[in-house]
Amino acid sequence: MTTPWLGHCLCGAVQYEARGDSLAQLICHCRDCQRASGSAGLPVVVVRAADFSFTGEIRPYTKIGGSGMPTTRNFCAHCGSLLFATPHHAPDIVTLYAGTLDEPARFKPEFVQFASERHRLDAHQPDIPHHPRRAP
Repeated sequence: MTTPWLGHCLCGAVQYEARGDSLAQLICHCRDCQRASGSAGLPVVVVRAADFSFTGEIRPYTKIGGSGMPTTRNFCAHCGSLLFATPHHAPDIVTLYAGTLDEPARFKPEFVQFASERHRLDAHQPDIPHHPRRAP
């Protein structure tokens, strides 16, 4: 049996579980993901909606996404962590934000989307110093 995908928000008030294998693992650089996360792009694990459940209070926010259809992003009602989304163009999936996984090392991206919207906020720049911990 496949190990479930488990995760939670910063304060621990919301926890989620997705059973089964992921359908895809990717990094999205669309402007909506950048703005929702405050980063250059979002690492995403796509799972079946039928295999997904969560506990705790969330706050949903719905906006027209890159598909031209609404996407609902779900945040913890207490700490504001961005946890998962439900794209309306694909109601049978849920997108988990890999930074909230209990085991983020399981995330293995297979592709990048909206690469044309990728920009200098992306931290994967080999020409600048990289520190294993906080910068001195």
